[in-house]
Amino acid sequence: MEKEWISLSPLTEEEKLLAASFTELLKCPPMIAELLIRRGLKSDAEIEGFFAPDLAQQHSPFLFKDMEIAVARIIRAIENKEKITIYGDYDVDGATATALLLLGLTRVGAIVDFYIPHRMIDGYGLSLSSLDYLKDSGSKLIVSVDCGVNALEEIAAINEMGMEIIITDHHNPKDELPTALAIINPKLADSGYPFPHLAGVGVAFKLLMAVYERLGITSEENTLKYLDLVAVGTIADIVPLTDENRIFAHIGLQHLINMKNLGLNALIQISGLNQKNLDSNDIVFGIAPRINAAGRMGSASIAVNLLISREEKESEVLAEVIERQNSLRQQLDQRTFYEACEIIEKKYKDLSNTSCMVISSDDWHPGVIGIVASKLVEKYYRPVIMISFKEGFGSGSGRSPGVFDLFGALKHTEHNLHSFGGHKYAVGFTIYQEYIDRFENDLTRYVSQHLDLDEIKPPLQVDHELQLYDIDDKLMEWIERFAPFGPGNSRPIFVTKDVCVCSYPYTVGRNHLKLKTIKDGVTLDLIGYNLGDYVSLVKKDSLLDIVYTLEYNRFGAQNTIQGKLKDLRLRP
Repeated sequence: MEKEWISLSPLTEEEKLLAASFTELLKCPPMIAELLIRRGLKSDAEIEGFFAPDLAQQHSPFLFKDMEIAVARIIRAIENKEKITIYGDYDVDGATATALLLLGLTRVGAIVDFYIPHRMIDGYGLSLSSLDYLKDSGSKLIVSVDCGVNALEEIAAINEMGMEIIITDHHNPKDELPTALAIINPKLADSGYPFPHLAGVGVAFKLLMAVYERLGITSEENTLKYLDLVAVGTIADIVPLTDENRIFAHIGLQHLINMKNLGLNALIQISGLNQKNLDSNDIVFGIAPRINAAGRMGSASIAVNLLISREEKESEVLAEVIERQNSLRQQLDQRTFYEACEIIEKKYKDLSNTSCMVISSDDWHPGVIGIVASKLVEKYYRPVIMISFKEGFGSGSGRSPGVFDLFGALKHTEHNLHSFGGHKYAVGFTIYQEYIDRFENDLTRYVSQHLDLDEIKPPLQVDHELQLYDIDDKLMEWIERFAPFGPGNSRPIFVTKDVCVCSYPYTVGRNHLKLKTIKDGVTLDLIGYNLGDYVSLVKKDSLLDIVYTLEYNRFGAQNTIQGKLKDLRLRP
């Protein structure tokens, strides 16, 4: 699908003066000063905080309106030797948050257990089917992580059974909130917290730090101890890497490199990653899919047990189990993707006038439909709903391009659903099969009314026009200082016009394009992931405009600069 290249508006005169002062102060290329301003940095102190995130920049956890209540109850449970159960979600965010609280509370004498719902048995979030087990196991206090803010019926049942629950969550709340003892969620309108974009593990971390503060054991060592888990969960959940999330990711990645967590170390080794050069891409494409695979293909409890393991051999065994599950997950992903594409091509004959896609099957594994829905959004750039039915009851996952609020659409059609939750661009739900036609009709009507198909093109925001002769190690050193990269702090995207293809393009791997370009006597090697279809269009000596990012291609001890191609256009 053709992408829309979006150039940023020029800096104002005031911003130009500020950029000039940054260039002089930092002795950096003018382009770097402009990138800093584009990220909203306006002073020397803000730049220093950006390049060197510090734990002192965190917000107080007690800004959350219910934090005092939650902390007092947890401390009372510790003092009275009451059993606490951490109830987590089955994705990376939920698994890391569960491990964090279990390890962190155990260190201060709490009696702690955890429960992760089974995707195929319990479904998403808090489930009624698990409550009898929690009651029978002796739990007095439940602390949810990465779930619970919309579990009205389940939390009412918890209260009736004589247990209490503290909710920590970061999902969008519906209009009515459950009657929990405390709700700690930065998305609440009256949360009191200044940063709404924490991941679930970030919220759990703030709770743990608040407990430590009230116990008088706040120290740099205790703050850093589990920050590798916070970094993994935060980066994997694709939340904006700004404000506190940048602090967690930046410092936590360094903690991960220092090999503090045996389970994460085992995953890094089995993934074939370079421990010394870990970055956010390694988390998103290496570690996170493996942790997720445990919850997608079986029980995420395996992932939690890996993350809390204190035995090297046990960590290696659990990592091997997860690696096998991830291999199976990849096979199912590929098969399901091809099946879904076939259904879409048959069902939606006029894709240009299709506002959204709703597809279902009795044969799809519910653990992979979310991943496949994301891939379908990349291919078709439309909201996509996939539903896996079993005995008349469906588990659904939906993904949306950045121009449409899918969670809002589900709120509009919730009368057709058994349950639902999620974010603006990613949702999960359950539905009875008899309601599927009405749901699809209502959703399609809503999307058609709120999504302008004439304007919908994948946007590709270009940060700066660059000449190939500007690319050198000095520029790369400055770019790398912007890491870790992620939403809200993406790797800078450049455009270079009129480059010549100086070798024969070819494909590698799964449809990835490789080519070498030249301009003004300077060459740049490029790789375009999933752009292999261009190989029949781009020829040697073709003139192109290219949009790309710059990265180091690390092979052994050798580092070379490589362009990661985002899009290209053939020149006439």
